[in-house]
Amino acid sequence: MTAEADPTAATVVLPVGVRDLSPRDLPACTWSGSATHLRHVERELARAARGEVDYLAVCTPADLPVAIGGVDYRVSEGAGTLWQLAVLPALRSCGLGTLLVRAAEQRIRGRGLRRAELAVEEDNPRARALYERLGYVAYGRAPDAWDEEGPDGSIRRHETMCVLMRRDL
Repeated sequence: MTAEADPTAATVVLPVGVRDLSPRDLPACTWSGSATHLRHVERELARAARGEVDYLAVCTPADLPVAIGGVDYRVSEGAGTLWQLAVLPALRSCGLGTLLVRAAEQRIRGRGLRRAELAVEEDNPRARALYERLGYVAYGRAPDAWDEEGPDGSIRRHETMCVLMRRDL
């Protein structure tokens, strides 16, 4: 049923903007991961303050983050490496991921670099399809791992295989 056929349905359009993520945003980012994940993001914000990374937020007019992600300038010589990209699940497929990636690419170009890189889990075809639509090309594979927090608060190591992708800017 379309919005035109259903009088209770509506399409809402809201402007969004991109800015640096700040520690005060973290309580509004619980949708992006566990408390363990948010502590990691908080540590990355300290690196952002030192200029080692950029950590961005796509925000609503109420200044609430609905997409977040970072660019690390120390992973690969001559490139910015996008990582920890996340979009509020209810707002996926609305263009926020594209906006976040493009804003990250602008930051990379702003540092005089001409290549963006990222790693996407092999079992995440939806994200990989987005990156391919944005011009990223696979060039290899690599294992990755990080700590995850379970619902009971226990910490376990998540191990995965990632596709390495890059795009010339």
